[in-house]
Amino acid sequence: MTEKENELKFEDAMVQLEDIVGELEHGDVPLEKAIELFQQGMKLSQLCSQKLEQVERKIEMIVEENGELRKKPFGSSLDPDGGDALE
Repeated sequence: MTEKENELKFEDAMVQLEDIVGELEHGDVPLEKAIELFQQGMKLSQLCSQKLEQVERKIEMIVEENGELRKKPFGSSLDPDGGDALE
């Protein structure tokens, strides 16, 4: 991935990806252009996925355990038995 792509904001990448999908769905794109657009779309999709993973790692949940507030990484189980304690 190029440095320019890494600097692209998530929202901007999503707009570009939506534009590409729209253009491909329209169906009036020559084969070579369609392949180019598809490849560009895959790169944008990977970029968005990476950015979401980075954000997910940064997010922490604050949960109450035994009367105390504690930080837990996003996506970690709230119940020691592996189930959701919020059910």
